[in-house]
Amino acid sequence: MKWDEFAGWGARISEWARGYHQGLRQRPVRAQVAPGEILAQLPVAPPQSAEPMERVFADFENIVLPGITHWQHPRFFAYFPANATPPSMLADYLATVIAPQCMLWQTSPAATEMETRMLQWLRQSLGLADHFEGVIQDSASTATLAAVLTMRERALGWQGNEKGLAGLDTLRIYCSAEVHTSVDRAIWISGIGQDNLCRVPTHGPLRAMQPEALEAAIQADIAKGLKPAGIVACVGGTGTGGCDDVSAVCDIAAKYGLYVHVDAAWAGAAMICPEFRHLWQGVDKADSVVFNPHKWLGMQFDCSAHFVKNPDDLVRTLAIKPEYLKTHGHDGIINYSEWSVPLGRRFRALKIWFVLRIYGLEGLQAMIRNHVAWAEELHGLLAAEPEFEIVTAPVLSLFTFRYAPAGAGDLDALNQRLVDAINDDGRIYLTQTRTMGALVLRFQAGQVDATREDLLLAFEVIKEIAATLR
Repeated sequence: MKWDEFAGWGARISEWARGYHQGLRQRPVRAQVAPGEILAQLPVAPPQSAEPMERVFADFENIVLPGITHWQHPRFFAYFPANATPPSMLADYLATVIAPQCMLWQTSPAATEMETRMLQWLRQSLGLADHFEGVIQDSASTATLAAVLTMRERALGWQGNEKGLAGLDTLRIYCSAEVHTSVDRAIWISGIGQDNLCRVPTHGPLRAMQPEALEAAIQADIAKGLKPAGIVACVGGTGTGGCDDVSAVCDIAAKYGLYVHVDAAWAGAAMICPEFRHLWQGVDKADSVVFNPHKWLGMQFDCSAHFVKNPDDLVRTLAIKPEYLKTHGHDGIINYSEWSVPLGRRFRALKIWFVLRIYGLEGLQAMIRNHVAWAEELHGLLAAEPEFEIVTAPVLSLFTFRYAPAGAGDLDALNQRLVDAINDDGRIYLTQTRTMGALVLRFQAGQVDATREDLLLAFEVIKEIAATLR
């Protein structure tokens, strides 16, 4: 492809993108294809000769697009959002065009120094203490893995990377059942082992770890000759929005010298609104915190903000410095590849810069406040319906409910049929979860273009389709 042709197609795709986003309400939210349907349309071997871009783009529209679940759809109420705002797309486009490899300061000084400043901007936006320093990870899963590895190394006196885990103390990590499964994966990958992830009982409407049960578990492990290493606290759990008492968790951790990592992957974005910060009260006492701007702040996947109180511990855990990666003649610089599991790094700070400048904190705060208010309104409408019951009350814009008409019998099966029918209908997209042993429908509002009318339509769709299952 010649550069003149590139410019023409760039303009054409930009126009296509405008039409795509403006027309999303006319598309079904979830892909309406059968397994294998897309694969069957793709040739089994690569082309031997060049093909025109016109044909490639036509195949994109005819083959690829029908198999896409539209995460940017205003009625995407499943999982958590993965928002892509226009300024974020443009920033990622520019980053793709210049295509820097940002592993070291010297390989792209602007990327490194902008990352430093943008994490400071985000830290201030959330009201976090100045002692936190930040790095952009690809996802909260990677940040949690880095935190668990740091817990491991600190607890083992920095011997794990060097000697391996054989013959060293058996470590224990503590969390509740509300944490994301990325915690389990971190335990696997770190070599600590699933059996050494201790699930602490929860209580209260926020499904918080019971502080007394947490401390009892730590004391019991010490008595058995096991070595407690750290705690993963949850703020805004994926299932029902569960939130631990971060302050109490950190106080217990301090008594036993344990590392605390706070996973606020979704809910952390809401902390740009001061009125929601009670959900992570005491967070400044934690050792590390992660949240995903690519969820609720519109900064385009992948962009996860990982804040650490002591960067030296993180670097000591992850950094390898062969001669070819050293930056000679410069003191006091940061090489963010030493703060991350991957060596390679993209220019992700650029989209934070664009979005914060284009919308300002006031614009982002207004969006989040609207989503919370509209979700609470929908919750109230469903609560007033005699055949529906609220299972967990709203945490920010997330709540769970189920359809429970009189004499329905197997409510789990009925509600699975309901969520399947809703998603096959295509007007909205929901997911199910389990809480307190029951299968429930999970609703969250968070797509940047959603309106109150979209949520009111969700209410009508849920009622309409439930009525067909009686």
